[in-house]
Amino acid sequence: QVQLVESGGGSVQDGGSLRLSCAPSGYTYNIPNMAWFRRAPGNQREGVASIDSDGKSIYADSVKGRFTISKDNAKNTLYLQMDRLKPEDTAMYYCAASRSRYYGDYALQGFAYAYWGQGTQVTVSS
Repeated sequence: QVQLVESGGGSVQDGGSLRLSCAPSGYTYNIPNMAWFRRAPGNQREGVASIDSDGKSIYADSVKGRFTISKDNAKNTLYLQMDRLKPEDTAMYYCAASRSRYYGDYALQGFAYAYWGQGTQVTVSS
């Protein structure tokens, strides 16, 4: 089992920045893919960004050029740097981990991930 705990959410103004963190614990070996998802009220869950164990990343079109996913292997922590935030980025953000390797758009699909955190709220006001 893998437990995921997110932190770093909060409220910012339009154009502001936040950095989310995700700290895995438990049996954390063999996790080739980790990702960030989000769900806004009334919307479906959306894959935001994913990174594999080789450091390759993929982003949703809506966040390309504004968000950066990274992983600190020494600290075993996943990050999501969010810059130039917009009100439409307001959502609950979830960290996810998979013991299977996925490529391309599959890495942004929820079915690819077996482990999920509880989420951290991000609110962007205009």
